[in-house]
Amino acid sequence: MSIKVRIKNLSNNPNPEYKTINSSGMDVMAYLDSPITLKPLERAVIPTGLYIELPEGYEAQIRPRSGLCANYGLTVLNTPGTIDADYRGEIKIILINLSDKEVTIKNGDRICQMVITKVEKVEWINADELTKTTRGEGGFGHTGINN
Repeated sequence: MSIKVRIKNLSNNPNPEYKTINSSGMDVMAYLDSPITLKPLERAVIPTGLYIELPEGYEAQIRPRSGLCANYGLTVLNTPGTIDADYRGEIKIILINLSDKEVTIKNGDRICQMVITKVEKVEWINADELTKTTRGEGGFGHTGINN
């Protein structure tokens, strides 16, 4: 199943694409005039040259690429980043270098994944009490580390 999404690509890179038949995310590439080098713990907003028109009821999520995280310490800072259906500006990616070495990003580098997903709207129902569960208010590791 697929949806049709209009895209304006002002970069010299191909449109985002799925790398395998069952991929849920499409690789997105950096659109740069010159390379950007991030020092350890440095962040930068990386342009993509991409503009999209999502149908109402959908969002695009920007997520890190696992290989960049594991091999270079490079990740998306506000993950997952959200692109709303009514946003028409350029998609830009906030990357951060969490490694202890400099990382250089060049034009055409695959810097993140984009996942298009359906969004359900919520209608809040004010309540004085909520249904009780076994878990209750347990959170932040309440089940411990070991089995």
